[in-house]
Amino acid sequence: MGASSSRPIRVLLVDDSLVARTVLARLLDGHSEFEIAGASPTADHAIEFLGGQDIDIVVLDVEMPGKDGLTALPEILAASDGARVLIVSSAAEAGASATIRALTLGAADTLLKPTAGNFAGEFAQKFVDALTRIGHAAARPGRGEGRVRENAHRPATPAPIVPLRQVRTGHVSCLAIGASTGGLHALSAFLRGLAPDFRAPILVTQHLPPPFMPYFAAQLRDIAGRPTSVAAEGAPLVPGEILVAPGEGHIRLARKASRIVVHIDTAPAPSRCMPSVDPMFEAVAQMFGDDGVGVVLTGMGRDGTIGAEAIVRAGGEILAQDSGSSVVWGMPGSVAQAGLASLVLPPEDLARHVCAREAGAAWK
Repeated sequence: MGASSSRPIRVLLVDDSLVARTVLARLLDGHSEFEIAGASPTADHAIEFLGGQDIDIVVLDVEMPGKDGLTALPEILAASDGARVLIVSSAAEAGASATIRALTLGAADTLLKPTAGNFAGEFAQKFVDALTRIGHAAARPGRGEGRVRENAHRPATPAPIVPLRQVRTGHVSCLAIGASTGGLHALSAFLRGLAPDFRAPILVTQHLPPPFMPYFAAQLRDIAGRPTSVAAEGAPLVPGEILVAPGEGHIRLARKASRIVVHIDTAPAPSRCMPSVDPMFEAVAQMFGDDGVGVVLTGMGRDGTIGAEAIVRAGGEILAQDSGSSVVWGMPGSVAQAGLASLVLPPEDLARHVCAREAGAAWK
């Protein structure tokens, strides 16, 4: 799937308001690069519609009767087999919890829906600009890369066979987790799968812009039931606590006297992601060696593969989310196909393995 030069970018509008659907469609009048492929009044209708259509962008409202947009987002991504989702909602203010959740569940972008009568002018331009940017990304080679979850109307794709390394046993002194598209759902499943007495410090790199990181950290704190904060320069690693990479830098580590502390690195990473999983994994390899564990969850691209190689060379262990539970099997698929992962499983099963390694007993 994907838009190409031979046809317009196909857009599905999902909003319970007939007025909103009509106005959004009219905003694209005169823009020949787009085609309104359909309009759905409910999320369930959209999911059913996507089963037999080739759609590039889904414009999705959040607050709808029945199944709301955020609840339906993972199903829409799966049913569309790789379409990008633009959230257009009155709940999508910058920093709002709905915005953070949408981005971490896999939305490509969000846009605040104006009040009735204010769709023209500035909003109209922002809407077209967002669709253009997302549409160009959808047209690039690799769109839907690694996707294997299929909807009920299509034959299932067999899970790829990947080489696995020997499963590690023993203590865990540091746990580092990388995620991107669909990360919040996967992180939720993983963190809830950790035993309450898991005591190793936890580092998280999630691809999100800087303004959203404090809200994202707050969500992880509520989900995991652990102290969680955005990592800052010099912050110590504390057993059982979570540090989230800031949006403007990568997590690296340094030794200060008897403590291991965070160093924020703002240099460009090979993956071009900011923040990037690779520097975090490299730091864990350097500081913790065979007691370090890296987990790669759902996400587009290959961020994390370089760092995963460093962890494996140091004797540590890499775990990857399986294709069936991933929104996009790009990042975990890359480390799995490279033969760097010892387990490729759903997040909750990976968490159980980490706990089984008597986590935290060898904290240095």
